[in-house]
Amino acid sequence: MIFFITAVILGLALSAMGLGIFITMKIFKIPDITTDGSYTLGATITAILLLQQWPWWATLLCVLMGGALAGVLTGLVHTRLKIDALLAGILVMTGLYSVNLSILGRSNIPFVNTPTLFSSLEVFSKEIFNELTIVGGFLLLLIALLSYLLRTDFGLAMRATGDSPSMAAAQGINNRRMKITGLALANALTALSGFLVAQYQGFTDVNMGIGIVLVGLGSVLIGDALIQWLHVRKIWLRLVLIITGCLLFQLVLALALSFGIHPNLLKLITTLFILGIVGIPRLLQSEKA
Repeated sequence: MIFFITAVILGLALSAMGLGIFITMKIFKIPDITTDGSYTLGATITAILLLQQWPWWATLLCVLMGGALAGVLTGLVHTRLKIDALLAGILVMTGLYSVNLSILGRSNIPFVNTPTLFSSLEVFSKEIFNELTIVGGFLLLLIALLSYLLRTDFGLAMRATGDSPSMAAAQGINNRRMKITGLALANALTALSGFLVAQYQGFTDVNMGIGIVLVGLGSVLIGDALIQWLHVRKIWLRLVLIITGCLLFQLVLALALSFGIHPNLLKLITTLFILGIVGIPRLLQSEKA
């Protein structure tokens, strides 16, 4: 039971990244690979500042600003230099690897006898329930803030930019600025995941972000499949289903491990699971047509 609760906590911690990828992939239709770098950047800033005895809330603000800056860089490379969004993300992600390694000074930093978010906020005496409550609280706050933002005039302008850039421009919306803002917001959320996961696992590693974008993309695809199945229109419920996709992704991994499946096969298992969730309904629809 504890094993699956651990998977839920990790899924919730990674859900902030899933929400960020949802913004870039589903709202702006941009495949942003900056995620690998900004996720590690969030964990890196967390390690350095917590070891210097910064409070968690000040560390969080710096993490969000660092992630947002990474997104802005990708947005500027894409919109100003007219470089494809995918390549722009790869370039910034590659550069961030050196930045993260330079900040850390070494490949791995453990949080030994270091106050963290989870030790500073003690809701429950039992550690695992305390972590579950705190991470869950963060996600509830994120859902509330994002659902409100996406319903404001600014949020509607962001969605209009993704749906029809030409129409948005005709309405006086600055598409360039909207894309940069969206990438900044998405990577700030990704850095938040790095902030949470680093403290949950008790260390920061410079390689922890390698391939993490695939976890986020898989989670968003699962969540999007649920949205299509249930015909969900309300934005807050869409965000909840994206988080559900993140949880399902981690629970599938946990279930596979509990069955004794070799860890080398986990990538294959998750690939087949995502293909099943996303592909089967589309095959059924094509047969009906």
